[in-house]
Amino acid sequence: MSRRKTPPSSNTRVHGRGTPDEADNNHRRERELASLYAIARSLTALSDVNTVLSSIVKHAHDLMGSDLTYLSVLEGEELQLRAVEGAVSIEFRTARVRATTGIGGRVIQTSAPFWVKNYLEAVGFEHVTAFDELASTEGLVALLGVPLLVGRQVIGVLYAAERTERPYAPEEVALFSALADHASVALENARLYQESRSSLKDLQTAYVTIERSGQIHEALAEVVLKGGGEPEIASLLTESLAGRVTIVNRYDESVVSCGSVPGADLSSTEDWQGSLMTSRTTGRSVAILSEEGLWHLTTAIQSGPTYLGAVVWSTTDAPQEIDRRTVERAAQIVGLLALKQEAVLNAEERLRGEILSELMRSKRPLSTELIARGRALKLDVNQFTSVVTLLSTEVSARDIERHLRSFASIFGALVGDHLGYPTLVLHSDDLSNTVEQIHRRLRTSLRKPLIACGAPIDDDSGGFGSAFNFASRCLGILAATGVEDLATTTTENGVYAVLFDPDRAEELRLFLRSTLGQLKRYDEENRTSLISTLICFFNHAGNAARTARALHVHTNTLLKRLERVAAVLGPDWNNPERNLSLQLALRLHHLATVIHSE
Repeated sequence: MSRRKTPPSSNTRVHGRGTPDEADNNHRRERELASLYAIARSLTALSDVNTVLSSIVKHAHDLMGSDLTYLSVLEGEELQLRAVEGAVSIEFRTARVRATTGIGGRVIQTSAPFWVKNYLEAVGFEHVTAFDELASTEGLVALLGVPLLVGRQVIGVLYAAERTERPYAPEEVALFSALADHASVALENARLYQESRSSLKDLQTAYVTIERSGQIHEALAEVVLKGGGEPEIASLLTESLAGRVTIVNRYDESVVSCGSVPGADLSSTEDWQGSLMTSRTTGRSVAILSEEGLWHLTTAIQSGPTYLGAVVWSTTDAPQEIDRRTVERAAQIVGLLALKQEAVLNAEERLRGEILSELMRSKRPLSTELIARGRALKLDVNQFTSVVTLLSTEVSARDIERHLRSFASIFGALVGDHLGYPTLVLHSDDLSNTVEQIHRRLRTSLRKPLIACGAPIDDDSGGFGSAFNFASRCLGILAATGVEDLATTTTENGVYAVLFDPDRAEELRLFLRSTLGQLKRYDEENRTSLISTLICFFNHAGNAARTARALHVHTNTLLKRLERVAAVLGPDWNNPERNLSLQLALRLHHLATVIHSE
């Protein structure tokens, strides 16, 4: 294993199928994962406590590539160093400190990993002069400690140290913590095995425990090494523990559910979200007994502060400690899978974002490289004919984009964020119908109002970017006039985007008030319908007879209404210089009113 002295850069850009750095990172993660579970299998086979301790430290030293690795076991009120790799001084090999001091004290207090980039200069915990002198002699600078846990009890601390100043990346802490958890199981198994030799009955009980734990653990490792995922892990847990296993993602949406237990539906268990929050806070599994008499054991999946989902085991019997540990180990494995999948998805998302940005700067003919990059995502970007943008006052752009991705393949669309707008680029022979379908699907899944606007791509007038600008301007104008829920195209409502600037929405509202304000007040105060009369009048090209028929009134009644309009707006209301502004204001007013009434 190569040493990882600095965390990977978050600014790496993806080109094509991924940069060499990202490929190296993926290969490194795969090697680390394979090594981790190879270590787990080798540790499971050991039975002597001292041998297990030495093996844990040696494997940790090799896996992390640290300058020095050591393990201290909690004995009464002290932490006693029991195994070390890479130490220079003899005195360091027998170090003993109070369990409330140093990095170890912080880890024991919180039951969580803790690191410092420079131990001697760090604050936030109690320093011990004797150990500080040992650390100085040994040349220790950066130090990471993770707990060895049996249930909720800390039995020791596993350390990785460097002789140079450095931070520890979240993936390093997660990897080291996963190794510590495997080591805890192996160490506890070894301890149980040695203690059980004093009694045949205890030996048999310990053997069953070790055998079951080892088999399940090895089986879980095999699932990952063979390329399995959440469904295989859920199936294995169900076979081993019975009951029902549900795995949810970071949005608490069910990814897979395996096993049949009546009444095990999480949505009907009101306390489930509370147990999930407790598990996220404590880092341990939490069991609750539902009103239906079922136990739900919830284990949150986290990588540092990042919540990745949860594993929930539902059973008719109260969970035993070994069952808890098994589910927790499975949750860690699901977490490692999620981190790997997230790395792949992030790379793909960056690639989609880059292609979308490049398209917005392009006109046909598209470059061969751009077409090839689209083909890598199974998209024929050369066939795209339309841009669709979306806007909602109640749903974030990121949530809209996430839901768009769930069905984008149906439309063969490229989905991404462009200038803050969730955007699709796609091929459509009937843009109005396509926008309607997209809007309907999003309304169904989000259950919130939103505006969707599509624009055809015209390479003679700016290509993809021009279509996006036109559609987003149209969204801004519609939103400024009070429209909240609509599927439309620039063909239908683009004229408003041409005439008005959405960034000057207050001026648009002032225009509507100055043009129609008097008529609106007159209608409200006198319960008349002058505005709707004028809309109908202009729709029939100012023909009084046809307007009267459309309104189902006598022509004389219509003429009296028009006289009232003249009294309110002035006798020149129908002159050409006022006619255009009045018609535009009436059309915008009608658009917002009709949509709100539907």
